[in-house]
Amino acid sequence: MSAVELAWFGCDFRTGGIVEDLPVLKATGALSRKLGASATLQLELALAGASPEWEAATAPGQSLLVAVDMATDTPLWAGAVLTRDGGSATTAQFGVATLEAYLDARYPGTQTMIGVDQATVIANLVAPARTGGPPFVIDSVATGTAIDYLTDDGDDKTILSCAQEVMALEGGPEWTVDAIWNGAHSGFQFPIRVRSAIGVQANPPEATFDFPGCVSDYGLSESYEAGKGATRVTARGEGEGSSRLTSSPKDATDLIASGWPIWEYRYTPASGVTDPDQLEGNAAKEVALMARGARVWTMQAVASQAPRLGRDWGLGDSVRLTVEKSNRHPTGAEIVARCWSWELDAGSDTVRPILVEED
Repeated sequence: MSAVELAWFGCDFRTGGIVEDLPVLKATGALSRKLGASATLQLELALAGASPEWEAATAPGQSLLVAVDMATDTPLWAGAVLTRDGGSATTAQFGVATLEAYLDARYPGTQTMIGVDQATVIANLVAPARTGGPPFVIDSVATGTAIDYLTDDGDDKTILSCAQEVMALEGGPEWTVDAIWNGAHSGFQFPIRVRSAIGVQANPPEATFDFPGCVSDYGLSESYEAGKGATRVTARGEGEGSSRLTSSPKDATDLIASGWPIWEYRYTPASGVTDPDQLEGNAAKEVALMARGARVWTMQAVASQAPRLGRDWGLGDSVRLTVEKSNRHPTGAEIVARCWSWELDAGSDTVRPILVEED
């Protein structure tokens, strides 16, 4: 399999249309993506070999940068140009963030949704960003779960914080922002995908990473630290004292009944929930995720030898790791877990899926 070579395109923010090819643009770190969250990237452009319209194609606040796998013609990463620095140096430097960050600069306004499917709630929340924003396309599939969700413009909660709040509910939907070619192949569109679970959860999965093999090293991190492990979770709203909105304690009843100790965790959802039902849902989801602690598998693989990102696997997909023998697993190991984020460093021919085991 060929190495991952990226073609970079500078695009108009509002239309997604290609303004200029940027063949000498290079990422100075790894590209990364995460479910329901933004990721940042630093890039540099050699000015001596820059395309004629490079400035128009990289203007902060007006431009998008999109990376395409040249071998598969698959868009892998897209982000808004936020910073541009240059002067007497031979290069210009750029700070870019995936389009989830743009949703943190837009507001949903006042919306009242009663008995609305969770996927529709997300779609309604992000709808204002389609006016005056990039060419977002809503790609949502009903989850079959209806919820009540209210926003007030006076709360100053961004679209991103609201969408993350819904995703954090018990049984909440997952969402991400992808990049695809437009119909004319002259630019890009950005589907906001909303599903009960993003990606393909197949067993056996299509993508298998092996050690030894395409994987050069791997690690398993297990943690029951505060914020990572708990058998009793309480979600609390903002405020102080007895007037503070608080969920009922949510227990991992099966584990406690089988002899696990009670580890308590109290937290306030980042977006500042003000609805009691939402707090209940946040706490229930959190204890389900935290009950057995965190088990995160990281691996570094040779990208040109590993299953191809964007073709064989992607964000949210189930991925298999097989270990023949290692110091940590002398008799071998095999796990199937979901890819919650990934990093790609095309320059060093490495790809790093981050897999999270779920009960």
